[in-house]
Amino acid sequence: MHPNAEGFLAPYLAPYIPWFYWSSIWWTVLGFAAGFTFSGRFILQWVHSERARKVVVPTLFWHLSFWGSVMNLVYFVHLDRAPLIFANCFLPFIYGRNLYLLYWHPERREAKKIGP
Repeated sequence: MHPNAEGFLAPYLAPYIPWFYWSSIWWTVLGFAAGFTFSGRFILQWVHSERARKVVVPTLFWHLSFWGSVMNLVYFVHLDRAPLIFANCFLPFIYGRNLYLLYWHPERREAKKIGP
């Protein structure tokens, strides 16, 4: 078994993907990138709202939410901490659903049609 194969998921995953639990600078980079992506969505939303002088949630907010939550979840599984994993495991599905509704909602499809 891998030397870092202790924790919540590592005993089950480490035999199949041992590199997932190796310590490296790249995991730290991923953790920072995930945090900046997920947190950056609020800065983006704030700037758009200030410009519009009302609350605005731009489409990019939902993309940053989705990808930031996916990267966070991967990083939290790497850290192998159950509270972090459980607190974040549903977020990609929620934000993904919002993106689905944003792009595939019937009103939006009707608005995109050109011509008769």
